[in-house]
Amino acid sequence: MFGVPFNADDAIIRPLESQSIRRLYPQNFDHRRELKKLNHSILVNFLDLLDILIKCPDSTKRTDKIDDINILFINMHHLINEFRPHQARETVRVMLEMQKRQRHQVAERLERQEDEVSRLVREALSSLPDNLDLDSSLLVPSPEELQLSSRSGAASSADDKCSTLDRLMCNIVDAL
Repeated sequence: MFGVPFNADDAIIRPLESQSIRRLYPQNFDHRRELKKLNHSILVNFLDLLDILIKCPDSTKRTDKIDDINILFINMHHLINEFRPHQARETVRVMLEMQKRQRHQVAERLERQEDEVSRLVREALSSLPDNLDLDSSLLVPSPEELQLSSRSGAASSADDKCSTLDRLMCNIVDAL
């Protein structure tokens, strides 16, 4: 990457020794405790550097102290970077939990709507008449209606712009 060969099998965070930097903490350690110790060491070394600058600014101890502080910062930065994979996993976990919660909320809303639709369908079905034979007979014209339509015949169709189907529907509605 960027002109430097990259091997996918390499560790994400290279050890300090591979970069020829002295490690100031043991191999097996508590990250929090070591970070606190490094922070304290940086503070003490900075105060020492200030003391050296006040007493004798041209001393060689000044460059040694700056190098010590530099190594302390590099070690602290390395420890912080070791937390990055853990932080990335935690971020992914939190994002997945949020997506799971959102999907559950959508599913609950969908179930509530489904229940509401089912309730409306049940109400509509319960409001239908129990005898469905009557409903189908209403669609077929009765003999009386046939006689009325044959009597009115041509005169009715000329005077009325109402078709027989419309008249039949009006009779059905009137019968209800």
